[in-house]
Parts: sequence; C-alpha cells; structure tokens
Amino acid sequence: MTVRALVTSVAALCGAALIFGGAATGALSAPTGWVTSWATGLQSIPELTDPPMLYRAPDVGGRTVREIVYPTLSGRAVRIRMSNIYGRTPLEVADVRIAQSAGGASVRSGTSMPVTFGGRTSIVVAPGREVDSDPIAIDMHAGVPYAISILAGAQQRVTAWHRVANQINYVSTQGDHTTDIGAGAFSKRFTEHAWVSALTVDAVAPAAAVVAIGDSITDGLRSSLNRNRRWPDVLARRIGEAGDRTTAVLNLGISGNRLLSDSPCYGEALERRFDRDALSQQGVKTIVLMIGINDINFAAMPPRVGLDCDAPHTTVTAGDLIAGYRHLVDAAHRRGVRVIGATMTPAALPPERERIRTAVNEWIRTGRAFDGVVDFDAVLRDPAQPGQLRRDYDSGDRIHPNDDGYAAMAVAVPLAWLTASGRGS
Repeated sequence: MTVRALVTSVAALCGAALIFGGAATGALSAPTGWVTSWATGLQSIPELTDPPMLYRAPDVGGRTVREIVYPTLSGRAVRIRMSNIYGRTPLEVADVRIAQSAGGASVRSGTSMPVTFGGRTSIVVAPGREVDSDPIAIDMHAGVPYAISILAGAQQRVTAWHRVANQINYVSTQGDHTTDIGAGAFSKRFTEHAWVSALTVDAVAPAAAVVAIGDSITDGLRSSLNRNRRWPDVLARRIGEAGDRTTAVLNLGISGNRLLSDSPCYGEALERRFDRDALSQQGVKTIVLMIGINDINFAAMPPRVGLDCDAPHTTVTAGDLIAGYRHLVDAAHRRGVRVIGATMTPAALPPERERIRTAVNEWIRTGRAFDGVVDFDAVLRDPAQPGQLRRDYDSGDRIHPNDDGYAAMAVAVPLAWLTASGRGS
C-alpha cells in the first residue's frame, strides 16, 4: 500500500485515532544553530564468556568500522558524537572520516572528510562519557546516506551497541581503511550501530527536532532491512514531502525496552535514559512517546538459565505505568518540550495483561496529561478482535507491524503538531 493510499485510509479513522490536546497545536519556538539530525539509543552488551550468537559483537580491534546513517535534517556542517556511555574501558579511536555512501560499503569519490576532536584525528573517550567532534565543513543532505568510517584501537572491543539497527554496517580486514572508496576491504557485515550516537548539523534555517522514543515498535523491529521503513522514517519523509525542511525526526526506540525496569539485553529503563536520549538532543521540541508493552509482558516470561534478557520479571499495574508516564511528561515540560502520547498497539495478550494495556491506553486518551495523543492502537487493531493486529498490518508475529503497518502509524501523526508549516496554526 502506498503512503498516499494510507493517508486516505487512516483519515477515515481520524475520529477514533487522533485525540488533540490543547498545547499540541500551539506555536513551536524554533531554535537556531545546531540541531540533532540523526541519533540512536545505545545499550550495553551482556558481558558473558560464551554469549549467544545474537549478543556476539564483531571483532573490531585494529580494524575499520564503516557505519551507514541517514540524517533527517540538512545542514552546512556536522558534528559526530562518539559515545562510550556504557563502556567498561576507554574507547580508543585512531581515525574517523565521513563521506557520502555510494551503496553497500562503498563511498562517493571526492566526498570524504576527516573528523577531528580538538584538532586531533584520534581520541580516547573515558567510560561513561560522550564527546562531540569539531564541526566538519560538509554539506549534509536529509535522506542521503552517509558512511562514517572509524579506525578502532588495536585492543578495542564493542561493549555497547544499538542492537536492532535494521541497517547493514561493515567491518574491514586489519588496518586503516577509512579512506577506502571501494568496499573490497569490508568483508564483515553486522546489523548494529556502535559508538556513534548522534549527528548534529548546523541548520541552514531555524529548525527543531522531533524525538520518537519507545520500544521495538518505534525501533522498527521486523521492518524491511536496509529500506528505512520504520514509522519514524516514514514520518520524516512525510514531513519532507509536505515541503518542510526544518524538522528532524530522531528514532530513539530500543527493542525490548521497558518504561520502569532495566534489562541485561534491552537497555536502561526509558525513565532513566529519557534525559540523555530524548531531552538532551539538540533542538528537541516535541517527543512522541510509546512504551509499556514489555513492562506488562516480561513479568509473565519464564526465567531462563544463563542469559535472562527478561529479568527482572517485575510485575506492574496500570497505575505503575501511568505514574511512569507522568514522570516523563513532567520532566519534558520542565524543559519546555511537548510530549505526544501514543497508545500501545495490540499484542495478542492474554486477558489479564490485555486489561492492563487497555486501561493504560484509556488513560493516555482521556487523562489529559499529554500535549496531544496519537491513537496507534486504533490505527492497527482488528475491528473484529481489538486485542489483535489487523492481518494486513501484521509482520507475522502478532506483535510487530509490517512495513504497511508502520507506514499507517506514521500517517496517523498530525504534521501540524510537528512541522514549521504547522507552527502557529
């Protein structure tokens, strides 16, 4: 189904799908200067002697890692944020370059630029720290892929990543291949992001960022690999097609993430990472928040010997989740950031868990805590079985949408809440 067709389809649902809050249609005050154009949420990797295949990071010591990113806001210069926020040892990087991608691991000739930190091409980032590069004088274009090539120190390991990148990235054979134009040296592929947590651009006009944050539904799990079909991707394209060039869309979803509990595999609880991953993004003015289904589910998951990704198996009530939501909204409002609440989508839950989901969703719709509400539940549910996804939007696991389902979610978000063209309307 095309986005145009989805607009027509979702418009028919608008009476049920969109609940407007008073502040959501007010004027946005657009910041000037540096605005985050791309970002990802990092998570620690379980530290095990013999981890399962899903949690085995590639060997990067003395090799070049080439990551592909898609900025959502154009600019006349860029800064790259190198993160060791979950590192247990210093992050040692010997060289970094950025270039336009030419597809796969190749880059476009003549576009490669060195990246420096305090004038140096190498950097050591202490555990728990993040460092922004010096400004790089490169024209950055929204929607165009860029390759960031990082030469890792000889003993460097990957101890944190964004595990479900849905993007193929690359590791070279031994040596400095940061200036390579061709893909020949990049023999290893991996589908995670490492070390680079954000790109900020010097925007050509006053601009702002929208942060989409939550769990796997925002992360885009089971969307098409390498095709940018997550709902925040489609939202960014809708904004551009509407003629707005001043609004970035940042995806800070983490698959498996919970609102209230940390996980050994799925990252810090959202209430603990919210300030860093959402509120601290440069130029953020609006947050779209959807979280809670894993809090509801993981309490009922059987404990596993060895790596138990669902631990702790914390039991939550609707009241617990509502209190967590209120905490995040209050934190955002203290920073002058609006929050759009999104209802939790159907997940084929057993009755006792479904009652929690529906109770929280009803509070999201009617509790007036948010500056606006997008009813993703109404968009994706089967009218005949409201606890189930529509079959044509189901990726096959009864929880995660397919590409069409993610596109329908993006179409349900009113652009007037987000874009320059809607400011003051």
